[in-house]
Amino acid sequence: MTDPAPLTGEPLAVDLVNTRPHLAGGPVDLIADVAGLRSWLALEAERLEEAVGPLGGDDLAELHRVREYIAAALYAARDGEPALPEAVLGINRALAAAPLVRELARDSEEGLVLVPRREGAPGVRLAALFAEDAAALLAGPAGSRVRACGAEDCVMLFVPAHPSRRWCSAARCGNRARVARYYQRHRTG
Repeated sequence: MTDPAPLTGEPLAVDLVNTRPHLAGGPVDLIADVAGLRSWLALEAERLEEAVGPLGGDDLAELHRVREYIAAALYAARDGEPALPEAVLGINRALAAAPLVRELARDSEEGLVLVPRREGAPGVRLAALFAEDAAALLAGPAGSRVRACGAEDCVMLFVPAHPSRRWCSAARCGNRARVARYYQRHRTG
């Protein structure tokens, strides 16, 4: 891969794990620092339950920690194996640290509405959000469909909507594979 822009559009937990692609220079972490995390969260903003607020190093560390647990569980799912107990425990700890509660709030257009809310520091709330998405994915039917990109040099995961999907992105890896096959056919032919 040569494009450092993160892929988005998979389940949130998968998108989080995919923030560590392999680029031409080797593996990178797109959320290695708070600025990278803020940029990535801006791409995911429409899918987040609430505004994130200010972020610091502790928040980043919390998200890195839960990403490791989620990655271990998703890689196990990809391989058709059960998630390691440590991964399940780490995901459950993140869920317990900032449980989702719903409370009544006034809405100017609808009257009273139920609003989801989490307590705690931004990183703890984010970790819980991603842990919840991972738990729902892994416990549901999509958990058994987690796949690795078919490109040899790609480490991205995805959940295919169609069983014949082979690439994390048709525009990135799929197109590169087609170009490589074309080049190989015409070079040897």
